[in-house]
Amino acid sequence: MLDNRSMPLSVVIPEIPYPDVIQAAEWLCRCFGFVERLRIGEHRSQLTFGTGSVVVTRQADGKPAPQALMVRVEDVDAHHARAKALGSRILNPPTDHPYGERQYTALDLAGHRWTFSQTIADIDPGDWGGTLMAGE
Repeated sequence: MLDNRSMPLSVVIPEIPYPDVIQAAEWLCRCFGFVERLRIGEHRSQLTFGTGSVVVTRQADGKPAPQALMVRVEDVDAHHARAKALGSRILNPPTDHPYGERQYTALDLAGHRWTFSQTIADIDPGDWGGTLMAGE
């Protein structure tokens, strides 16, 4: 794959619609710790988080269904504290799960659901009812 300075390096890049792209990009950076990589007018913004990326797009006419995204972080408790202090609506506080992740879930300013996940243990999927498929 060729490099292109106009595109993030991530292979999968979710596009998330918001009524106000600039407001959404600034909010996601301030509350969830994203970094704005590229702004294209007032209709599109590329954000990065570690090696991951999302693109904030202008919402088309009509209200789209909210999106759900998951982002891996190093310290979910610190991330949660920051998001909560800055006004994020927390749906589920940080919780340890049997599959080796500590996660919390919040809504952003447009009602999109974000789950932030920290790996706390390497757990065999069979130990909690999962089935590891091809590719791993």
